[in-house]
Amino acid sequence: MKIAIMQPYFLPYAGYFSLIRNTDMFILLDDVQFIRHGWIERNRIINYNKYWQYINVSLKKHSQKTKIKNIQINNSINWSRKILAQLESYKKKAPYYNTIIDLLNSVFTNNFENITNLNYSLLQKICNYLDISSKITVFSQMNLDIEDVLAPDEWALNICKSISGVKEYWNPEGGITFFDKEKYKRNGIDVKFLKYNLTPYNQKTKTFESGLSIIDLLMFNSINDVNTLIDGYTIV
Repeated sequence: MKIAIMQPYFLPYAGYFSLIRNTDMFILLDDVQFIRHGWIERNRIINYNKYWQYINVSLKKHSQKTKIKNIQINNSINWSRKILAQLESYKKKAPYYNTIIDLLNSVFTNNFENITNLNYSLLQKICNYLDISSKITVFSQMNLDIEDVLAPDEWALNICKSISGVKEYWNPEGGITFFDKEKYKRNGIDVKFLKYNLTPYNQKTKTFESGLSIIDLLMFNSINDVNTLIDGYTIV
């Protein structure tokens, strides 16, 4: 079995979905400290006046050491309405605008108290839309009994060891200098590093803006084309 483990990002970039699609189980690691101004509560979309802009979910105040699983959404602010208003910039340019807005609304109309559950639901909805059948699960809800983590790269190792049948662990290429592959190999696990290579598509802009939320990709491409694009990776 092949697994990947990532923090629960909000509407992440296409390479995140490449990891999901090409593994059997994708685990959202939410039992670690939340880092402000990362990708848990925000992402980037096109802004036709200044290249790109952030869309973000409003969060309640929390202490610095709060874990992701305990980060609460501030529903006193209508953050989803603001996001949908920002996405209107796509309305006259993107052929799949209405379809993707309906997809987002099908999630946003539910009441979410914490960011992990919101992000899980969005990931699952998009994967269903793209017919990606990999299992997505939330670490804090798995009740796994893992060994003590003594080094940063042992989160993934110890989770893999606690799940029967794991033979491969997949990670974005940024982890090449971070993971001790020999440590994994001694435990019968092969580490693969995925390098995502996004082929530019027509964003109706003068220059292509890379690294945006999956939403941008979905706005401009058919389901078949999106799947082709998210499969643009190599193993390094």
